[in-house]
Amino acid sequence: MASTLPDPVPRSQSAARDGGSTPDEVHDTREAREAHEAREAREVSRPGGGRIEAHGIDHIPDSERHGRARELFPVWAAANVNYLSLVIGGALILMGLTLWQALAVLAVGNLFWTLTGLLAVSGPAAGAPSEVITRALYGVIGNRVNNAIVGWLISVCYFALNLSAAAVAAFSLVEKVGIRADTGVKVVVIVVIAALTLTISVYGHAVIVRLYPLITLALGAAFVVVAVYVVRHADFSYAPAHRLTGIDLWATALAGVTLVASGPLSYTTSADFSRYLPRATPKRAVAGWTALGGFLPSMMVCSLGALAATTVDMTDPQSALESILPTWFTPVFLLALVLGTIAINALTAYSAGLALQAVGLRIRRSVSVLFDGTAAVALTLYALLVSNFLDTVNNVLQLTVVLLGPSTAIYATDIVLRRARYDGQALADETRSSPFWCRGGINPAGACALLTGSTAAALCVNTLYTGPLATTLGGLDLTLPVGMILASACYALVSRMPRLQGAGRRRGDG
Repeated sequence: MASTLPDPVPRSQSAARDGGSTPDEVHDTREAREAHEAREAREVSRPGGGRIEAHGIDHIPDSERHGRARELFPVWAAANVNYLSLVIGGALILMGLTLWQALAVLAVGNLFWTLTGLLAVSGPAAGAPSEVITRALYGVIGNRVNNAIVGWLISVCYFALNLSAAAVAAFSLVEKVGIRADTGVKVVVIVVIAALTLTISVYGHAVIVRLYPLITLALGAAFVVVAVYVVRHADFSYAPAHRLTGIDLWATALAGVTLVASGPLSYTTSADFSRYLPRATPKRAVAGWTALGGFLPSMMVCSLGALAATTVDMTDPQSALESILPTWFTPVFLLALVLGTIAINALTAYSAGLALQAVGLRIRRSVSVLFDGTAAVALTLYALLVSNFLDTVNNVLQLTVVLLGPSTAIYATDIVLRRARYDGQALADETRSSPFWCRGGINPAGACALLTGSTAAALCVNTLYTGPLATTLGGLDLTLPVGMILASACYALVSRMPRLQGAGRRRGDG
């Protein structure tokens, strides 16, 4: 059974089970409890529901599926109009690229949203979140390890990075109303933003689907104003004093692509937000609306960061943009930065909560989300009060692709091999009789592929350290292509070896 807890049983039902109940009474009570839980789940999962989502990592029955694929667009669009995208766009210019080189890097990096869209296809097929679907890749036990690291730890790191970005904007907003942002005020601001974020995550899917179109419209309007003033000041012929050439140019461009691609690659959990769609929802529509919702706003906002960097110093993006924008609009801009970060972090916290359940912790999704928030707040306080924020962003985003690149490639390869056919009820089975138990609870194909891809990627790193392959290639950081290609090839190869693969691929297709 899935590692999640049911909703509380009403007192009347609980009392009926106490003391001397006959088998018939127990049976009737069980049926009543199940009927109550099913009814409550349907009510909560209905679009626009104002109650806390009842489902965790359990399978979503066809009777509770609803909506259309186009609802995914505002979910991903709202999450990608944010401060971190401005930082990334500006960072490309600071790395020494010309404006047009930076825009080309942004286009290539943001094309990785197509993979996010592909992964989302598995949601309606299985009626399960990504954290459960990946049992098909790694086995029941192996997937717990995968969720602990790739699913939970990296999600919390991204939560902290985005929360740090929102907090910086909020500190400036607080000072504009006459309050000095000392350490105590900063802590309060961080906690308040985290609380608003976690409220959305706790209420869950129905609230996200209903609320995010409004957030998308609000953020879109604000950033249109930002775009007008940035374009007015931008230097479209910008080039650094010393242009990069040869190996230095390629090394910088590849590092830039890795930096940009780290965003879409961090969403190996895109099925979490498509699993409530009907099973018959067209796959192309799910993939297309998800990818488009990520690509368009990310490309736009990152480009604004690059354009702004042609005329102002983006080492302090917020102050730099405030110098371009009119005084009356600055508070609106700061609020938009905070709202955008709340939107992206609500998705991150939602998925991190599911990851904790998939690890095997028998806690409610709402409780797991609150646990994620506490950990992220602690990391945020460290990032802002102890370390250098911009350095932290660059280092973390580039290093996470050592794991995120291979894991995304493995997931995408499995979807292609299975033709997106998944049995959600079989995936929910964690017992030794599960078709996804494989060998000792571990799928050799996924384990070997992730180990091979991540090891190869780590040898290519040129960020916090320089790997041996990067040194040999004169500084070229091939972390992303090497890790993803090797992981995908290894998974496809081992998956076709029945003696190694176990029963998963033979009995696990939907």
